[in-house]
Amino acid sequence: MSRSSPLLTLAVCLVLLNSASSQEAAINRALHPKLIHLRNEPTREWSTFPEQAENTKLEISFAAAETNAQEFALRIRQQDVKQLWRVLLNGKPLGELIRDEADIVFYLPVPAKALQPGENTLLIESKPAADDIRVGELSLEPKPIREVLSAATCEIDVHDVDDPLVPLPVRLTIVNKDGALQATSAVSTDSIAARPGVIYTATGRAKFSLPAGEYTIYACRGFAYSVASLPVKLTAGQSFQKSLTIRREVPTQGFVACDTHVHTLTHSGHGDASFEERLITLACEGIELPIATDHNKHVNYRPTSQWLSLDQHFTPVIGNEVTTTVGHFNIFPVAADARTPNHQLKTWEEIFREIFATPGVQVCILNHARDIHSGTRPFGPDLFNATVGENFAGWPMRFNALEVINSGATQNEPLQLFHDWLALLNRGYQVTPVGSSDSHDVSRYIVGQGRTYIRCSDRNEGRLDTKTAVTNFVAGRVAVSYGLLTELTVDEKFQPGDLATDLKDEMKIRVRVLGPHWTTANRVQLYGNGQLLREAKITPPANRSINLGVQWDNTWRLPRPKHDMHLVAVALGPGIDAPYWAMAKPYQPTSPEFTSLAIGISGAVWVDGDRDGKALSPRGYAEQLVKSAAGDLTKLVSSLKDYDAAIAAQSTHLFLTDAKSVNAEALETAIKTASPATANGMRAAWQAFREQKLALAKKGA
Repeated sequence: MSRSSPLLTLAVCLVLLNSASSQEAAINRALHPKLIHLRNEPTREWSTFPEQAENTKLEISFAAAETNAQEFALRIRQQDVKQLWRVLLNGKPLGELIRDEADIVFYLPVPAKALQPGENTLLIESKPAADDIRVGELSLEPKPIREVLSAATCEIDVHDVDDPLVPLPVRLTIVNKDGALQATSAVSTDSIAARPGVIYTATGRAKFSLPAGEYTIYACRGFAYSVASLPVKLTAGQSFQKSLTIRREVPTQGFVACDTHVHTLTHSGHGDASFEERLITLACEGIELPIATDHNKHVNYRPTSQWLSLDQHFTPVIGNEVTTTVGHFNIFPVAADARTPNHQLKTWEEIFREIFATPGVQVCILNHARDIHSGTRPFGPDLFNATVGENFAGWPMRFNALEVINSGATQNEPLQLFHDWLALLNRGYQVTPVGSSDSHDVSRYIVGQGRTYIRCSDRNEGRLDTKTAVTNFVAGRVAVSYGLLTELTVDEKFQPGDLATDLKDEMKIRVRVLGPHWTTANRVQLYGNGQLLREAKITPPANRSINLGVQWDNTWRLPRPKHDMHLVAVALGPGIDAPYWAMAKPYQPTSPEFTSLAIGISGAVWVDGDRDGKALSPRGYAEQLVKSAAGDLTKLVSSLKDYDAAIAAQSTHLFLTDAKSVNAEALETAIKTASPATANGMRAAWQAFREQKLALAKKGA
């Protein structure tokens, strides 16, 4: 059928007979046996889809001999659904596709008497919005959904191989032989959070039913644990029981796993996770320090976690996503009786004053700074100079933490926010890097997938020392994890959040990359003042069970710099597409091209290169050098020869900002005479300065 055809119409003769066996034989002829690619507007969402979609909607015509006397089940398989797609039968709504990019098989109820004798029409459509999807493998089963899902029964029990007597909260993932998440009979209770193909069980036990068929059942518990897999072939009437074991693989002792960005449908009003479901998912994903950050509300998890008998698994903290028209800010800890900050304020100066006046608050995180909300993209090109970490409009940067990984709002350039953070450090701001999930859902965006490990005793997960955890968070004693975890040590004792002093002329930089057996690191990088200093390829060991959880452990030897410097290590690997922990595509894509990455980012260790016992940022050096040059560009360039590109960039930007006029020709000449590092920094700052001026001119500033 040509692209110009307005509808895709398939004629299916479906004869509904009185006997159930005859009905089932007829129904086995699927309404639409294949997946079809739909796109609801001309723009392609992802390059992994063909340039031309097969259609904008799916319309199927079929004949029925008589109406249905009872509920029938409409089986649907879908992939990559992001927008709202309606399913209608004879013009009346049956329901919607699930807004989830995963490969899912689920069922919609066809109410009694919804079918009409003669021709019927099934329609799947959406309003215009960029969304490439696949949908199909449709069949109409002549019995209620509860009967379709009750053909065979599974009872699964999961425990920790090292502590088999203690209930272990876990996530079960059930996929069919084609790899699609398979709907089950499981429903949410006070110990279960269930969605098609996903069962979070707070007790480690679940009993559920499935249609007859071949499946794989996975059991996992977030980043730090192994994954168990179980292939099963179920026949109608079968009852199946199995115990599975998993174990902690990643050595995270001395760190607590924190998700600083957590929502519920109950209090935020969107997503699908009820309050109780959220607490269950937190326990099952191994988040030990969850921060409750529903929009403009202060929510206390503790009473409900105690009622659900989950309080031994995590220590909740009251927080708030202060959601304004000029940015979203997660704040914590919040005193239980504190009033909520005024989220209707319009300037950062007012907002930060309000936030830090809230009783208890010590942390203010700038969330998803590269996404647009209420028309504002805080780190967009019209507001933020990403080369030198400066806001064009002079907005005060009083936040003390930045989301560098938000697994619910990833970026087309996965390390863009990481580099923004390095630019802020270069500018002289003390900002902690943050990994979070921003999850509003039970399974679409996995809570705790992006997480922050905070240096703090983790011996009693239900009674963590939150005061120490918050203090260390603010000090930058953290590591950001998104499928990997990276540890950085200088001279065997200085760690992120420390100032490395009394250094010899050669520094020993140890980097350790951690991850469970189901993730893979293939690169590790070391940055100094945001400049790449070292890089190595990681080859997975032939036998990963020898040093379980450690994927790389090596030491670089570097000369001590003559000036202060912050060091950060990053590990990278292929993104995870396994159904039990699949990573999401960008929520607000800027391009149809995307390559998912697993990422582990250390906090920053400051090196006291000039041995004065203090940490001075590149901006601090720039202020001294520009002042000393007294407007003489030649003198400034000469003085920069002993410094790195970051200090050169900050110096050039400060020189250009202070100058009454800019002689572009003189600047280009100076760049040509500079050392390679100085030239690189000056060139980057000059380009960013011009872009900043153009952005301000467009805004009429």
